Amino acid sequence: MSSAMWIAVIVSAVGTLLMRLLPMLWMRRRLARLDHDEGIDAMPQWLGILGPLMIAAVLGTSLVPKAPDGISWLATGIGVLATLGVWWRTRTLGWPVAAGVAAFGAVVVLASWVI
Repeated sequence: MSSAMWIAVIVSAVGTLLMRLLPMLWMRRRLARLDHDEGIDAMPQWLGILGPLMIAAVLGTSLVPKAPDGISWLATGIGVLATLGVWWRTRTLGWPVAAGVAAFGAVVVLASWVI
């Protein structure tokens, strides 16, 4: 690998570490300062809202195709339906994502063969 690739890998690794480490250290200090409060009450309100907001942002960006043509919209729609269908049946997190990705990929591959 080139040195630019190694630098990118190292920067990504450090960034990923810091995104996980800094909030943990911040919360540990906050809990130590507020040792009379019990865990969940010591959490700031915005921290409980942050997770659902990030999930909504990821969902919103993944529902808009990169190339807004008919095949991409069809593949996205079928992928969403597959995801919802498998979730409805299993009520898990992993299998619906795998089914949605597989359905999306199948539509794109089949469309490339037909067109």
